[in-house]
Amino acid sequence: MSDGVALVALTYLEFHLLFVLPPIAALLVLAGPVERPYAGPFGVALLSVVAVVYTTPWDNHLIATGVWAYGEGTVRFRIWHAPIEEYLFFVLQPVLTSLWLARLRTRSDHEFGISVPQRALGLLGGGLVAALGLFFFAESTYYLGTLLLWASPVLTVQWAFGWPVLWERRRTLALGIGIPTAYLAAIDRIAIELGIWTFDEAFMTGLAVFGLPIEELLFFALTNVFLVQGLLLFWWVTDRWEQVRTVWNRRTPTGS
Repeated sequence: MSDGVALVALTYLEFHLLFVLPPIAALLVLAGPVERPYAGPFGVALLSVVAVVYTTPWDNHLIATGVWAYGEGTVRFRIWHAPIEEYLFFVLQPVLTSLWLARLRTRSDHEFGISVPQRALGLLGGGLVAALGLFFFAESTYYLGTLLLWASPVLTVQWAFGWPVLWERRRTLALGIGIPTAYLAAIDRIAIELGIWTFDEAFMTGLAVFGLPIEELLFFALTNVFLVQGLLLFWWVTDRWEQVRTVWNRRTPTGS
């Protein structure tokens, strides 16, 4: 019971069917002409694979540690420590975010390549995220600390590769990250209220936004940052493939 109202019990799979798949279906129906018939779907597929591979060890570690758990009868079966529905989310989130991003202006006017000082600044930014993660790497802030440490390598690579491109498309970046993050945070709050998953407060800061742990909000924000930045940078490269090849050939020594 919550505020005198009985809550409907949902499984994790039913949660996907009710809250994750419908917006994906709606975005597919409302999608306009495909701007990048090959690079678009390939970029999404590539990031989905990377998301599964990169997130799986971290996610399973936190489940095994006890940072979060799943309600009785809410999951079908597990692979390692994580339920199959969790791996499904690793794929569905990139699809959802990329379909939303495709409705925005994604082409960049920035020529391929950035300067060494710009690259160094990107590395510094990623390093600061890692340092912040180390600062919070304690039992009472374990979720936050491990989240930032897990995020820092991806952010470092992306920012060092092309943060000026991302800054040029900052409005697209903000909308592409903000809307999916707000939606996923809202339905996550519902899932917590329904008891689909729970958290051990011993590993949490105790800070919350509208009842949602700040760590969960940051998780959705960071994962959408990964996805939106990754797609914008990937499409930046594919849109200028001939220029990329020219730059590569200039830097590659030829045999005599």
